[in-house]
Amino acid sequence: MSLHKEIEAFLERTHMSATRFGRLAAGDPRLVGDLRQGRVPGPVLAARVRAFLAAPPAWQPARRGGATSARASNAR
Repeated sequence: MSLHKEIEAFLERTHMSATRFGRLAAGDPRLVGDLRQGRVPGPVLAARVRAFLAAPPAWQPARRGGATSARASNAR
C-alpha cells in the first residue's frame, strides 16, 4: 500500500484532521494536502510518517461546540 493510501486509511479510521496529522507526524500541517496534490515524500519523511502510523499517540477527536463556540454562535 502506498504511503498516501496508508495515511488516508488512518485519517478515516481515527477521524483525525489532515492538518493535525501533518503536524503530529511530520511537523508540517500541509503534508496531507500536498500529498493529495501529488507531492512525493523523500525517504526520511516517509520513514518518519510510517513510524508515526505504526505507533500513533493516544488521541481523541476534539469535542465541538464548547462554551466559547456556543456564546459566539448566539451573538448574532
